[in-house]
Formats: sequence, C-alpha cells, structure tokens
Amino acid sequence: MKIAILGTRGIPNSHGGFEQFAEYFSVFLANKNHDVYVYSSHDHPYQESKFKGVTVIHCYDPEYKIGTVGQFIYDLNCILDSRKRNFEVILQLGYTSSSIWHWLLPKKPCIITNMDGLEWKRSKYAPLVRRFLKYAEKLAIKSSNFLISDSIGIQEYILQKYNKTSQYIAYGATEFLHPDKLILSKYQVIKHEYCIIIARLEPENNIETIIKGYHASGTSYDLLIFGSLNDYGKKLQIKYSKDKRIRFVGANYNQDNLNNVRYFSRYYFHGHSVGGTNPSLLEAMSSSALLIANNNIFNKSVLQNQAKYFDTSEDIEAILNKDTYFSFKDSFAEANIEEINKLYNWNKINTSYENYMLSCIKNA
Repeated sequence: MKIAILGTRGIPNSHGGFEQFAEYFSVFLANKNHDVYVYSSHDHPYQESKFKGVTVIHCYDPEYKIGTVGQFIYDLNCILDSRKRNFEVILQLGYTSSSIWHWLLPKKPCIITNMDGLEWKRSKYAPLVRRFLKYAEKLAIKSSNFLISDSIGIQEYILQKYNKTSQYIAYGATEFLHPDKLILSKYQVIKHEYCIIIARLEPENNIETIIKGYHASGTSYDLLIFGSLNDYGKKLQIKYSKDKRIRFVGANYNQDNLNNVRYFSRYYFHGHSVGGTNPSLLEAMSSSALLIANNNIFNKSVLQNQAKYFDTSEDIEAILNKDTYFSFKDSFAEANIEEINKLYNWNKINTSYENYMLSCIKNA
C-alpha cells in the first residue's frame, strides 16, 4: 500500500501520543515493505526526508507564529500536498483542525480517521470553540470512509450519536523490563516514597482535584508533576507554592526516564476524563505503576479492577491518609502487565491497523 499519515506534528516523536503512534506504526509498515509517508511540521527538530524507511514530508506550520489557528493552515498544507501523491490510504489521526478542509481531500484514497477523544468536552475551551469542535466531529464522521475508535467508550458514543460503526483498535505499549534507580537522584526522590502525575496540565485531566486532595492530606511523600507549564499550570504552581511536597518539574519526553520514574513511584495519578485509551495510561501500566485513576468509562474499560478510582479531592485525601492501597502494588502490576502483553502490545496494535487498512481497500 501507498499510505499517508496526517494529523501529527511529525516523527520521530517530540510532542505526544499520536506522534508516538505515528512513529511506531509508520516504521512497522515500512518494514512490511509498504510505501509510507508521514507529514511533519516544517520546523520539526528532525529535518531529514527519511526516517527508518519512512518518507517524511515537511509542510509549513505557522503555529509557532500565530498560535493554535496555525494548526488549521498546517493541516490545509498537508491535505493540498496529499492531492499530488496518489495515495491508496490516508490515515488521519484526529480531526480537530483538518475536518473543515474535508472537501479538499483527494477522492481516490480510502480516508480512515482515528476519532481521538471527545474534544468538545474539554473545559479549557470557550463555549464557541466547543461548539465548533462538535461541528468538526460531525464533519469528520461524514467525510471519512472508515472510522477507528481507540476505546470502547468512543466506539459506543459514535454508534449512539451518529449511528456509525467504527473499528476498535487501542493504543499500544511495551512492557518496561530494565528499571534503573539512578534516574531518581535527578528528582531527589527515593524508591516508593513519591507519587507522580504525567499529563498535559488541563482542567479535564483533574490536575487540581488531585493536587487539592494531596495538599489536604497528611502524606509526607512528594508529588512530582510532569507537564509543560502552560497558563493553567502556572496558576496551580502559584496557588500551591507553599506546599513543598507538590513539585512541578516540567515536561519530559525521554521515555526511559519516564518509565523509571513510573516504575519506582508509590502511586501514579491518572486524571484524564475525556479521551479514549490514553497513551500515558498504557505506559503507566506497562511500567508496573500502581494507578489511582479518575472514575470514568475510558479508564475503567482498560484498568478494570486493577486500580483505585477517584471522583473528588476528598477521595484522593482519604487514599493518601490511609495509605493501605500500596499493598496491592505487586498483584495489580502483574495483572496490568499481563493485559499489556495480551491486548495492547505494539505488534498486535500495528498488525490490527495494517489488516484494517487492507480490508478498507478491499471494501472501498
């Protein structure tokens, strides 16, 4: 197949979950002798035209100049370029800033869209933006030939809301096998005597709910918060600055570092509430972290009974004050690793995507 992957800032990953997936999946396809192209921002740190057998197409992305609206121009540039390439399949990762250009997509290829999470539910957006995102979701549903949901919750939502079927294929992860405690000295913490959050610092990720509960608790353990300090994060940092246990340590995209920090943590807080199968959740599971997760269908469909769930800051406070949950670490970690290896390993996920693409071409 001749395949294009749109909707990311490019490979190798220096941004987030879709970029990580695009990197793994495109290299997998190239190794299977498919002709694979990944669109990248013109100012991506990696400037070569080839990455491990994958063709990288750099398109102008003015986001660095004009902010979020630049994503719409970047997606337009990617779509216009795709019209020249005679692709058989175009895989769109997300739809937020690309769906308005759906009428410009080339007609020949199968258009397959991963529908991501419920973007219009994100509280960081103003009401007008959220109305637009609902509209963009509808456009993506109507203009795609085939749909992918990365969680059962999203699959059920699309069926109920739009009466459209979608293929359920989750995100992937790899079991973390080689822990090294030396990384802990970088953060001045000790094995099993600190807790962590790894997330974009946004309200819908329940960052303040977790911090508020932590602040109210009597625990002596530090809380390391990994994530770029946006305006929301800076406000929280100022608000809780007197609590020396709560430490904002910035973003980190070094997976080995993060895996080690997850592995040796006492509790890992996962507050995501509006996404699908969140990449950081699977990465936490694959690193044997003991999870305290927000109580919602997306998290529960993955973690089942191998986690503690919270709704409020009082729940967080109670869990920390009792501190009895840690006794489940080994048994829950073992069960979660088994789930990763059985359901979410990258080879299985990549193979599912490849087979689905082949079936889409056959049924188009």
